[in-house]
This record gives sequence, C-alpha cells and structure tokens, in this order.
Amino acid sequence: MIEFLRRIAAHRLAWGLLAASALFLELSALFFQYVLGLHPCVMCVYERLAILGVLSAGLLGMIAPEKWYLRWSALLLWGYSAFRGLQLALKHVDYQMNPSPFNVCSPFADFPSWAPLDQWLPWLFFPDGDCSEISWQFLSFSMPQWLVAIFAAYLLVFVVVTIGNLVKGRCCS
Repeated sequence: MIEFLRRIAAHRLAWGLLAASALFLELSALFFQYVLGLHPCVMCVYERLAILGVLSAGLLGMIAPEKWYLRWSALLLWGYSAFRGLQLALKHVDYQMNPSPFNVCSPFADFPSWAPLDQWLPWLFFPDGDCSEISWQFLSFSMPQWLVAIFAAYLLVFVVVTIGNLVKGRCCS
C-alpha cells in the first residue's frame, strides 16, 4: 500500500485529477456567480484563491512528477492551500451560523499591495456579497459547509499521499 501511494504521486494522471477537480470547483464558482447571480463575499474570494492554489499544485505536479523537487513543491503547495482553505471555510461557516454585528467579515478584499487581485481580475476576485448571508443550499448544507468537506478531503488525501512519500523501503506484499 505504501509503495502504491509513493508511485501514485509520481504519475501525471494523479496530479491531473487533482488539477481537474480544482478546475471544476473554480468553474462551478463562476457558474454560481455569473449564471445563477450569486455575489461572492470576501471569504468566498479567499476560498477561490485557496482552490486556485490546489489547481496550481496539480499543474506543478504534472510538469515532471518523477522529479522529487517538483513533486515535493507541488505537495507542499497542495497541503498549504488545502489547510488554509479549510481554515477559511470554517471561519466562513462561523460567520453564517453565528451572525452578529461583532462577527462580520470585511467588505473589502485584503490582498497585498504587490498583488491586488481584486483590481487585476475583478471578474474573479472582486467581493460584493455578504459573508453571513446563506444564498444557496444543497442537501441543507450551505456552500461554505460544502467547502469545509471539500478542503478536508483535499487535506486528508494530501496527508495520506505525503505519508506514502515519506516512508522508505518496500512494505508488505
């Protein structure tokens, strides 16, 4: 099993599946925004950025997964993006489940001055929604609650694949 986990991270198909899943989520977000008319809030924009981090990790891993330094760079980017995305989604759920005047998100994105993404790509990163508003549900879960599950799954798979790449030698047949 450990050998399988080590080998899977060295194949382009696995990295392509990671990138494809993140691309599907990004396209879904744009569908919700431009077709269904839902307005993204600041937390939604940050969560999109975390998904783009997972997408970038998948693309980086696809370049040359057999090279350890690219594989580990992609793994670290994947893990960091999934972890930050989970943190953001949990905070977003808190805004929705515990609305109060003291528990609100900023109305403006706080990107660094050297990368004002909300100005460079406003169609993707400009927030104009309310974080505490639940404007969409599926199976009685809001979008941030689904993102908690998605980022947790990304993080779980990351941990399993990383452990498989850390363990040395052959294991049980």
